[in-house]
Amino acid sequence: MTRNVLFLLLLALVAVACDPDKVFEENREIEGHTWKIGETLHFKVPVEDTLTPQSVFINVRNYSDYPYSNLYLFIHVTSPAGDEVTDTVNFLLADKRGRWLGRGIGDLYFTRLPYKQDILFPYKGIYRFDIAQGMRTDLEGIRDVGVRVERIKTRKRGKE
Repeated sequence: MTRNVLFLLLLALVAVACDPDKVFEENREIEGHTWKIGETLHFKVPVEDTLTPQSVFINVRNYSDYPYSNLYLFIHVTSPAGDEVTDTVNFLLADKRGRWLGRGIGDLYFTRLPYKQDILFPYKGIYRFDIAQGMRTDLEGIRDVGVRVERIKTRKRGKE
């Protein structure tokens, strides 16, 4: 029993050490792999660091039978101070030839899509990300959607 606990603890430490820039990541499975019109996914993202530049990504896992090459999303962000921003974004999931842009295993593809790059969060606290699909039809073939926040790697500055 103790060996199993130690093994699991070691495995967790290795997993965290392999992704040192990750601040937050959470994915939500779409029930029945059909994302219905009007269905909104809610994410509560804790932010403690307001001094380090960070990037926000949207994770999408889709099956090869997803009928489109793109995905329109409505992203509504509410800060801990109550400030709100709403964006409509169009993410490409496949190229013009229909080849999926993400990594695939079998008929499942994972794409990490840049949403906001090199930003500073103005407040510490919980930011709420509400994500709805904007494709005007129920979407079959979307397995899950998520939010990832990661630190920007420090850049070495040369002489100017």
